[in-house]
Amino acid sequence: MMSGFSWLKNYFARQTPAEKSPTPHAADELVRVSSQSLIGLRKQAEMIGLNAIKILAPQSGAYLSPFKGRGMDFEESRIYQPGDDIRNIDWRVTARSGNAHTKVFREERERAVLMWIDLRQPMFFATQGAFKAVQAARAAALLAWSAIQHGDRLGGLIFSEQQHEELRPQRGDRAALHFIKKLAHHPAWERSARRLTANGTAVQSLIRLRRVAKPGSLVILLSDFYQLDEQAESHLIQLARHNDVMLLFFYDPLEAHLPTGGLYPISDGDHTMLLNTGDPVVRIRHEQNFQQHRDYWQGLCRRHGLFFLECATSDPLEQRLQQGLRRRQK
Repeated sequence: MMSGFSWLKNYFARQTPAEKSPTPHAADELVRVSSQSLIGLRKQAEMIGLNAIKILAPQSGAYLSPFKGRGMDFEESRIYQPGDDIRNIDWRVTARSGNAHTKVFREERERAVLMWIDLRQPMFFATQGAFKAVQAARAAALLAWSAIQHGDRLGGLIFSEQQHEELRPQRGDRAALHFIKKLAHHPAWERSARRLTANGTAVQSLIRLRRVAKPGSLVILLSDFYQLDEQAESHLIQLARHNDVMLLFFYDPLEAHLPTGGLYPISDGDHTMLLNTGDPVVRIRHEQNFQQHRDYWQGLCRRHGLFFLECATSDPLEQRLQQGLRRRQK
């Protein structure tokens, strides 16, 4: 089944990114991230349009809320109704029309951007490009810098099987640097710290995310979305009721399509086995499992108003995010 391949964290012997890399440092950036490399993405983040879609927050700030009330930006004038604040009467329209009118404002709202970053073992896998975890970390850094540049408050939750790092939303460059430090130095990047355990970690992380996410937040989930049960999906749906939610789905090309027929050695770093891709039944079943997994999450997003963007380990990340977020705005 598809999930049987997702936990593999080493490359196919016939196609390793390390072989294509000119220096050991470049090879390291394919299997892990550094604070320096994530900080270096700040300039590229200027091209990432992380704009608001729906803002439901109750505080003042830089984004427009769909809730109308007293605020900074004039929205419209309408007929005065009992209970309206007389201080908001629009005297010019009242004098011109002969009927009492009141001003209605659309308040500016501040937004919290919360990232949910999956560093469980299935994310440490790739046959092309970089590990899914590396792509997710880079995407998170780009979006974090974009959020700070838009004046948002940045927070989130970084989790693996062993450890959760919860970051309360904060403003400014210091928040982005703190976020990057926690992301780059998470124990999950160390091979010795990665061990498969119960799947409850994802559920617990979503519970904690719901506690942090105030109504009106932009919540971005970066994962391959394996090993998530109905309880996890329920928490995700609850998040989407009062927040703008994006799913960034990471996958390796091997997960979508098996290579041409043959015997391929694969390893988890401790054990090696041979994958026989010559059987057409195996190949078809493999591709169907991946399609069902991807289609399920796409369908969930459509039904509940979430935004879905997929990204392969071999995709040019900045371009993928630009295209996807442009489509999101439309």
